[in-house]
Amino acid sequence: MKENTSKINIKNLNLFYGDNQALYNINASLYKNKITALIGPSGCGKSTFLRCINRMNELIPIVKTDGSITIDGKNIYDKDVDEVSVRKKIGMVFQQPNPFAKSIYDNVAYAPLKHGIVKKGRECDELVESSLKKSGLWDEVKDKLKTPGTSLSGGQQQRLCIARTIAISPEVILMDEPTSALDPISTQKIEALMLELKKDYTIVIVTHNMQQAARVADYTAFFHLGELIEYDETETIFINPHNKKTEDYITGRFG
Repeated sequence: MKENTSKINIKNLNLFYGDNQALYNINASLYKNKITALIGPSGCGKSTFLRCINRMNELIPIVKTDGSITIDGKNIYDKDVDEVSVRKKIGMVFQQPNPFAKSIYDNVAYAPLKHGIVKKGRECDELVESSLKKSGLWDEVKDKLKTPGTSLSGGQQQRLCIARTIAISPEVILMDEPTSALDPISTQKIEALMLELKKDYTIVIVTHNMQQAARVADYTAFFHLGELIEYDETETIFINPHNKKTEDYITGRFG
């Protein structure tokens, strides 16, 4: 592997839903300013793993996690770490676009104003504009910022959600199948956007679409039944995987 800066280090990560173990002893380093794709059959632990990185699984009372996830050297599961501050550093984009029932402007401005990142007025206007520009949406919505975010098309709504995520200046963006509800043209726009965004952010994406992983990801992790079977540069995973299970999944023999 080429020399890259590690952003997120996962050590001996296990996760349980009550008595059922969903993740088994996961170890990996995810790299700064790279896109890492998580692939594998349904129910193999990809989304559960993704939600470990911003402690979202803790919203489920029966979940128990052990092991460590360090971001820039700090374990986000340490007792002195507040999960709200973790989620501020780590943005999340979901499978279904979920804009707030507010105007396009307020969708982007809401969290930065709430967290005191910007003040109302010009400072906030500039942040809204730059976030919408970074998400590739500004030219389509600049004349209708007061209209509801929910009035946009599915692909535009997803880019609005990305604008909302980057408005609070996260360092990491997690995407849980961000294009699975979108048409091919919108998917293409989101993929182009991801390649643009990785200059400023570290991106981890769950995808069922292996072509998508091959197109956008620098690294790919293959999960199966809660285990991380293989993790390497994307080209290696798709062209020369070391594990027979990976090869069988990539070539469509199962999954």
